[in-house]
Amino acid sequence: AYFGQEDAQQAFVLRRMTEDLDLGVQVEVCPTVREADGLAMSSRNVRLTPEDRAQAPVLYRALSFARDLVEGGERRAGVLDAAIRAVLAETPSAEIDYVEVVDANSLAPVDAIVGTCLVALAVRFGDVRLIDNIRVEA
Repeated sequence: AYFGQEDAQQAFVLRRMTEDLDLGVQVEVCPTVREADGLAMSSRNVRLTPEDRAQAPVLYRALSFARDLVEGGERRAGVLDAAIRAVLAETPSAEIDYVEVVDANSLAPVDAIVGTCLVALAVRFGDVRLIDNIRVEA
């Protein structure tokens, strides 16, 4: 079964389930396919109003900003969380469900980037909930 990286949480649960139940299914996570403006491709995107669709790329901008901070040496999850929320706050119609920095292998929240982590978020635009994440490493 193939999943895009933007569905990392679903892939994690399904991978664990198929292993625990010995279902003989291999779960593969593929790179996120993005629109030209960075928005992760999703069937939910067509439900966005034109105004919300124009604003939705803020998700990738916020995640990219967090990645840039990590590449610049920042390791504190709280700093990344605050930075993402600040970028998202520039788009009033973006309602944050969550911003999380988690271990990529366990999805457990972390206080600091150690090894490979996911910076994940879910944001609502009207009644459409979009998810996205990026991998970061230290």
